Amino acid sequence: MTIRLLPERTVNRIAAGEVVERPASVVRELVENAIDAEATRIEVVMTDGGRGLISVTDNGAGMSADDLTLCIERHATSKLPDDDLLQINYLGFRGEALPSIGSVSRLHIVSRKRGADSAWGITVDAGRKSGPVPEALGEGTRVEVHELFYATPARLKFLKTARTELSHANDTIKRLAMAHPAIAFSLSDGDRVVFRASPTSGDLFAARLDRLSSILGAAFQENAIAITAEREGFRLTGYAGIPTFNRGNAQHQFLFVNGRSVRDKMLGGAVRGAYADFLARDRHAIVALFLECAPEEVDVNVHPAKAEVRFRDAGLVRGLIVSALKHALADAGHRSSTTMAQAALGAATARTQPGPVYQGIQRSSPRPKDGSGMETPFLGYNAPPGARIDEPLSAELEQDMQQYPMGAARGQLHETYIIAQSADGIVIVDQHAAHERLVYERMKKAIDARGVPSQVLLLPEVVEMEQFLVDRLVRRADELSELGLMLESFGEGAVVVRGVPAMLGECDIKGLVIDLADDIAEFDEALSLKERLEDVCSTMACHGSVRAGRRLTIPEMNALMREMEETPHSGQCNHGRPTFVELKLADIEKLFGRR
Repeated sequence: MTIRLLPERTVNRIAAGEVVERPASVVRELVENAIDAEATRIEVVMTDGGRGLISVTDNGAGMSADDLTLCIERHATSKLPDDDLLQINYLGFRGEALPSIGSVSRLHIVSRKRGADSAWGITVDAGRKSGPVPEALGEGTRVEVHELFYATPARLKFLKTARTELSHANDTIKRLAMAHPAIAFSLSDGDRVVFRASPTSGDLFAARLDRLSSILGAAFQENAIAITAEREGFRLTGYAGIPTFNRGNAQHQFLFVNGRSVRDKMLGGAVRGAYADFLARDRHAIVALFLECAPEEVDVNVHPAKAEVRFRDAGLVRGLIVSALKHALADAGHRSSTTMAQAALGAATARTQPGPVYQGIQRSSPRPKDGSGMETPFLGYNAPPGARIDEPLSAELEQDMQQYPMGAARGQLHETYIIAQSADGIVIVDQHAAHERLVYERMKKAIDARGVPSQVLLLPEVVEMEQFLVDRLVRRADELSELGLMLESFGEGAVVVRGVPAMLGECDIKGLVIDLADDIAEFDEALSLKERLEDVCSTMACHGSVRAGRRLTIPEMNALMREMEETPHSGQCNHGRPTFVELKLADIEKLFGRR
């Protein structure tokens, strides 16, 4: 079999298989080109989910007739002036998108260079080029992609429904809109506008928050905390949702590197690590983080779709993200999501049916009548009250208490919930969840201060395993001893465990050591034991905290809330659930028609 060079059209179609995965890929490439051309308005139209037409119009710098002829050639670009792949300052740089798109569709481009007298157009039909010819266009560039994949019919079979493909394109445009708040974006299906984002003004930080709230909703703005941090040439900015404002998947985690949207596992893992102490494993934070660095510090040329990146110092970047998020969450204090209060208010409905409101409450006896025959005020009920209220505090002390963020305790409902009055509303505290978090934070401080204490075993336990696992454990014996696990080699294929972390109490030592050895063999990091200790801390805190059903006095309730105000992360329990809900007086008045 003779080796030969493939024809150019075949090469372009092979390249298109990497660059043009689906209609959303075409949209991303064309919109990124418009952004690189310094456009301030970008309009996208998709019909039939991109199968019929994809049109991208911008008011950017435009192209001359000569540039238009070159732009459809493979690896022709204006974005690498020094041919240095370590100095990439644009979203695009390979010069592959337009020829790849043109090889599998009917591509038509019309452009007018800024300041030029006329516009020019060029056509590429499944790789066959014609033009340029004079055309009419006010400014910028319009790219039309007709009948995508008509030249490769097999690819059409892998496309989803028109609605699904449109939603993928919508997600792509939203991500680009988040990173570029000064640009106006719109997406239409030909009949209706699916997405529109107006340009935002002001400083970049405020503009980004306005753009994010317009895309993610007003709830994000209410429950987001600002992120800003710098370290050794890297700058991290953005916004992160407080832990109680979370989702069931990671689709609402938006990460950008030098203005480029990426789906990088390392960056996603850093976000998970920062929230690991506050969220259950099946819940995910909502974040929009923007990382900026010198171009030579990051390689964006490692993925065909440029969706992944590689950092020169990945550990530095991961540490910056984790540290910045943890500090911001600590500064947020005891904040809890406003969506919890909105959900509670939304569940509250006025009762309009006729008859007594409290059907279960019966009169202890007929009401006595006074001399005029009128009934006197009713004095007693058989049913016991559902809430308990202690003797009130003095007026001065109670007024002082209400000035605290969580207010002054008024009583206890169902021996589970503390009802407090704040300066502008009502606070309802889950006493068990709140105290569970407080106990957990105390335990973590004790561990940080004194290290992990070890419990020496009266009878050391021998654990048998493969020799290569034994070798890995013995090499890390010093590090493991700092975590409270004391072990040493015990002949061929075994280790002897002489001490375990005291916090673990009675545990399956053999299972713990074998699982730890497996983790070290796979990751070469002793993470499993640390994770087990945190889980144990959480469990111990749960069992050592104030239980639901326990009666508290007013001073105990106030003391619990004062400690919550001073303790970071007390707005959620160890599993990410809220520990309190605050209902504003204005919202309560709306329920009763007072506003």
